[in-house]
Amino acid sequence: MFQIITLVVIAYFSYNAIDNLFINIENRGIRTGFDFLQTESGFDIAEYLIDYSSASTNLRVFYVGLINTLVISGVGIIFASIIGLIVGIARLSNNWLIAKLAGGYIELFRNIPILLQILFWYNLALSSFPHPRQSFELFGSVFVNLRGIYLPKPIVTDGFVWVVVALGFGILLKILLKRHYKKKKEESGTKSNSLIYSLLLLIGFPTMVYFALGSPLVLDYPVLKGFNFKGGMSLSPEFLSLAFALSVYTATYIAEAIRAGIESVSKGQKEAALAMGLTRQQSLKLVILPQALKVAIPPIINQYLSLTKNSSLAAAIGYSELVNVFTGTVLNQVGQAVEIILMTMAVYLTISLVISLILNLINRQMNLKER
Repeated sequence: MFQIITLVVIAYFSYNAIDNLFINIENRGIRTGFDFLQTESGFDIAEYLIDYSSASTNLRVFYVGLINTLVISGVGIIFASIIGLIVGIARLSNNWLIAKLAGGYIELFRNIPILLQILFWYNLALSSFPHPRQSFELFGSVFVNLRGIYLPKPIVTDGFVWVVVALGFGILLKILLKRHYKKKKEESGTKSNSLIYSLLLLIGFPTMVYFALGSPLVLDYPVLKGFNFKGGMSLSPEFLSLAFALSVYTATYIAEAIRAGIESVSKGQKEAALAMGLTRQQSLKLVILPQALKVAIPPIINQYLSLTKNSSLAAAIGYSELVNVFTGTVLNQVGQAVEIILMTMAVYLTISLVISLILNLINRQMNLKER
């Protein structure tokens, strides 16, 4: 009865709040609905991974901002995980210098607000990189200047789809192979090395298909024409600064989660691994980290979610992510704040729930199976 009463009270207040919202909107003559998504945007966007122009619709702006948000979040999560894992292990190193450097890195970047770090790296990139005509050149095809990093752009032809199919087939065979060796280990207790087979399935097989089809992938190289580069693909200073700041900042918290996970493994487990003849690297890989990650993954999930939401701070340096182009520019043009903000909130909520779901599934798979 208490739960029913609580539910009725919540529903009553929610209904009144929504009803009051629509009454105020109607009294002020504010337009409602999602028709604005089909109107012309009328402004350009600096960075986009799908076709876009000023004649595109506001819905297209939404897609551009969403994709940019997903890209910067994905890149940040990958590099933050790598840096955090390395620094977390280094923090517990027996080497005094390495341990102190790792600790200093954590204390430095963890205690500076992420917005200040984004602004710092952005202004540093603009002041440190040369003009396009004096670009740093790498391998004759990569150029670095104050307008970003220019890279060769892969152009896919019709036959490339079979390379993707071959990669998918290789991944499927890799999963089946892993299950086979896992079952063999449970039955016999012997562990088989499947690294060579995995490399052949994931790299060798798609490569063979690629060359058999006559290399269905060409590269468009950037070329300096006038005062800027033409062709290829570029990573803007905004993207680079944001990705670097998010990775470096979030990695400090991931490193501490990894350190806490490693320290949660009992000393007896570490000594037993060494007593069995395992090297320190083997004991870390086979004994310590599998147990440590069970403790570390839940707080790491929170850091992934924080990184995704912190990507909205890109508006401070003008990177074209969802909050900047949709909740910012489009909102200023059409004025329909309720719909636009609700859509943006729904996007971040969905991304966060998906990340939590994936990592919780991984965490469940990593739990030790007792028999």
